[in-house]
Amino acid sequence: MTTDAADARAIARGFDILALDPAFLDDPYPTYHALRRHDPVHRNSDGSYFLTRYDHVFALYRDRRMSSDKTIDFRPKFGAGPLYEHHTTSLVFNDPPLHTRVRKLLATAFTPRALAAMEPRIEAMVDRLLDRAAARGRIDLVSEFAFALPVDVICDMLRVPVEERAPLRNWAQIILGALEPVTPPAMVAAGDAAVVEFSDYLRRLIADRRRRPGTDAGDVLTTLIFGEVDGERLTEHELIHQCIFLLNAGHETTTNLIGNGIAALVDRPDVLARLRADPALIRSAVDEFLRFDSPNQVGNRRTTEAVEIGGVTLAPGSYIWIGIGAANRDPEEFPDPDRLDIARTPNRHLAFGSGAHACLGMSLARLEGQIAIGRMIGRFPSLRRSGPATRGGRARFRGYATFPVAL
Repeated sequence: MTTDAADARAIARGFDILALDPAFLDDPYPTYHALRRHDPVHRNSDGSYFLTRYDHVFALYRDRRMSSDKTIDFRPKFGAGPLYEHHTTSLVFNDPPLHTRVRKLLATAFTPRALAAMEPRIEAMVDRLLDRAAARGRIDLVSEFAFALPVDVICDMLRVPVEERAPLRNWAQIILGALEPVTPPAMVAAGDAAVVEFSDYLRRLIADRRRRPGTDAGDVLTTLIFGEVDGERLTEHELIHQCIFLLNAGHETTTNLIGNGIAALVDRPDVLARLRADPALIRSAVDEFLRFDSPNQVGNRRTTEAVEIGGVTLAPGSYIWIGIGAANRDPEEFPDPDRLDIARTPNRHLAFGSGAHACLGMSLARLEGQIAIGRMIGRFPSLRRSGPATRGGRARFRGYATFPVAL
């Protein structure tokens, strides 16, 4: 056994999702490689399992013996306060029938026809952000572009007045931050407060929309208020938390997609030149950004029955960490997985999950990524770093906190 192999075994053996060090948060991929090779169904200190192989993760997403319900898991993490109430009501952390009912209501907002109607508005938003940046000659890629765009897109879909949007961004960040593997009490308290403030705001917005419903099909909030599935409407409680979820989920993945994608290009001038020379590659490039540095690195399920994965039998009730970022670098599925190949095909990445819980907004995220990245690199031929970048320091969601660029 070579020294490198010995080191990899030690890394795999010592990994614990509940005790992550800064080096992992900065670059998790060497650890993923070690786990995938030496311990692909890894048991953590609390008895949970961490999966890193593509075939295991793909099969798990389609296994009916897996539950997304988090009512048991989030009680010790969050207590019984507002944060627990939100995360156990939102679409992503529920099984049927609530998951099915909400998904059917939301599906109308993400049809090809709906997205085609949104495309000119997204292009106009991107151009406005780039106009402001051009006037200054610089921009923080994250806060002033990658983060600003998807928040405004979702707020437009909910018809949130422009002058009322600023606090929503901060609330969303705090609520999502509490989903990290380890959540200190101060983070839970901040999350509880954010849910209360967000809910109070939405209650007022919903009351106004009930009095004055939207008249166009693109008004998602009106659809959620008055839409029915099998004769049922969402309760006020469900409605509020699905709106919070929409804003949270609608911005996090797309922010990281845009930020990670442009950062990867800036750091690889040859790849950037290739995309500029052949703009039609933007579609496959966006999917490669999603695979190469997955915005959502980790998901979770709990077994409802005994399940065998990779020769390991997991008892009923076992908690599983889904290594999305690890699966997307598996050489068994992706040749030369650590190379950014903007023309990669096929590219069956799992950045949006798979099966019944596949991300409902994946087509919108792709569209935003294609427009934002394509227009930025097309408009600014001298695009380059202008200072040190900092990662977000999170395990579940991978992106940058800051990435200053000169234009």
